[in-house]
Amino acid sequence: MMKTVAVLGASQLHHKFGNKSVRAHKQAGWKVIPINLSGEEVEGLTTYRKLSEVPGKVDRITVYLPPPVTLELLPQIATSHAKEVWFNPGAADSSVLAKAAQLAIPFIDGCSIVDLGLSPSQFP
Repeated sequence: MMKTVAVLGASQLHHKFGNKSVRAHKQAGWKVIPINLSGEEVEGLTTYRKLSEVPGKVDRITVYLPPPVTLELLPQIATSHAKEVWFNPGAADSSVLAKAAQLAIPFIDGCSIVDLGLSPSQFP
């Protein structure tokens, strides 16, 4: 069964890491669900405005948002019951990490693209 990833902060702009992650996860065989406030299509995929709008469960959430926005979304992330949540570089600060731990979110503070065995530089 194909694993599902929600990319919070997905972008249409190729130079943004929220776009590189969409392309990297697709290349690695994941079902990708882009999430951004505009709701505009990303890489030909249906995009949702909120994590709570995504039908079904996701295996992974990967976050590409500034820490204040990430902090605000933590309760929504916690109720998604994803198996793992990646706070990519620049998405979390000490307050985000502390609150995520308090909410028992299974988080990893690192780069989800590198975890796929890929490099962001492969997606110009």
